[in-house]
Amino acid sequence: MIVVVCPNLALDVTYHMAVATPGAANRVDRVTTMAGGKGVNVARVLTALGAEATVLGFSGGRAGNAVRADLAASGVPQSVLPVSGETRRTVAVVEESTGRTTLYLEPGPVVSHPEWAQLLARFAELMDAAALAVLSGSLPPGLPVDAYAQLVRLARQHGVPALVDADGEPLLRALAERPALIKPNADELVAATELTDPLAAARALRERGSEAVVASLGPDGLLAVDAGGTWRARPPERFTGNPTGAGDSAVAALALGLVDATPWPRRLAEAVALSAATVLSPVAGGFDLPAYRRLRGRIRVTRIEPDEEQSCPK
Repeated sequence: MIVVVCPNLALDVTYHMAVATPGAANRVDRVTTMAGGKGVNVARVLTALGAEATVLGFSGGRAGNAVRADLAASGVPQSVLPVSGETRRTVAVVEESTGRTTLYLEPGPVVSHPEWAQLLARFAELMDAAALAVLSGSLPPGLPVDAYAQLVRLARQHGVPALVDADGEPLLRALAERPALIKPNADELVAATELTDPLAAARALRERGSEAVVASLGPDGLLAVDAGGTWRARPPERFTGNPTGAGDSAVAALALGLVDATPWPRRLAEAVALSAATVLSPVAGGFDLPAYRRLRGRIRVTRIEPDEEQSCPK
């Protein structure tokens, strides 16, 4: 079982329209509402791929009830704990004519110390049957900045590796507990290291404690660094669509690769193919299955030798 911790669950609302005009009244063509948050997207993809994944997080209020109901209806196992505040909502405005997506993200409910202690206890229980812990997304107000570090430490005490997909201080604190893998994007790399070269930044983060670093470079694919070497994976072409959740699909593939000890070339090819297939899906947490199957064998994965590192694309 893969335990996916999504402490800041959300009710995702997606507005689809031809074009959005700032400062004007905009007529929405279609609305979709579903449970969201980065970890939920990861768990949806894992479930669709036939893996056993459980979402652990907080929910409260009417939005929280809608999140739990949607998870149950979609067949995603959950261990969602009650919180006194109202679960946040996120709004994505998707312009069909341009492919542009604009996100509005609420901060989430304030989580009390007793509520956090309850999640820690439940997480420890789940670790007894877990093969991997995925810690994904932002922290709601009230959680300690070292929340992910605490969870990585708990997982390690149970012999379970952890994959962290976060940014800022929560990510940096988690590095000290030696996660098996972290997955920052290009902007998060720069923010965490103040280095503009993605390879140098990824190496710097690995040296701070993570066993491996996989950096998402958007449409340019993935960069992976571990003790054994450096790899680049690129899609065969650029895809337009809704990029929301593409990084989460990559995390799902990387999680399966960790559990199965898949070699890096295949692991990265799966992650890039799933990510690209997610861009072609209208909503986060889903992916275009025919596109995924078609792309799996077309991803270009190369190993970067030490004398080539200076030419690694930025």
